[in-house]
Amino acid sequence: MSGTTDPQVERIDALFVQSATAFSSDAGTITLHGVADSTVYFADRPRREIGHIPSRRFVELWETGANSFAIDPPNAVLSFLDDNGGAPEDAVVVLREPRLEDGTLSYTVEMLEGTLPRSSGPCTLFIDVFGRQLAPASGAGEQRRAMAKLGLARTDAAVVRRR
Repeated sequence: MSGTTDPQVERIDALFVQSATAFSSDAGTITLHGVADSTVYFADRPRREIGHIPSRRFVELWETGANSFAIDPPNAVLSFLDDNGGAPEDAVVVLREPRLEDGTLSYTVEMLEGTLPRSSGPCTLFIDVFGRQLAPASGAGEQRRAMAKLGLARTDAAVVRRR
């Protein structure tokens, strides 16, 4: 009998954050220029987990699994920063078809709310766990699938990649 047992796997419901030094948009596409090497994820109560994965890995895992972001595209909020107070208003989009090349990350998007500027300075993209309708009430009770979509799961020791 082997002394090794499978770790107890638990799903973490997480949101994802991508930051970039500049932004541009054109006909249904957004581009994050100078995107950070890591995509941050965090989970709210009760777990309060935080971590990061390489942005290239986030893109690689987009189409992985039965509940992938390719099948169920996530909503996202694009938030802009301007030291002079002239930043564009936030925009809400559905993300599809990520492409990462040489520090530039592009998505095909569907607009849900707001207007995308042609270009802007620093920005942050807050990615929801799955493509659900925006609702005024908290989604805390909903079963979110983000970590499963990325093939990540939490054991008592660490966040691990499921095989």
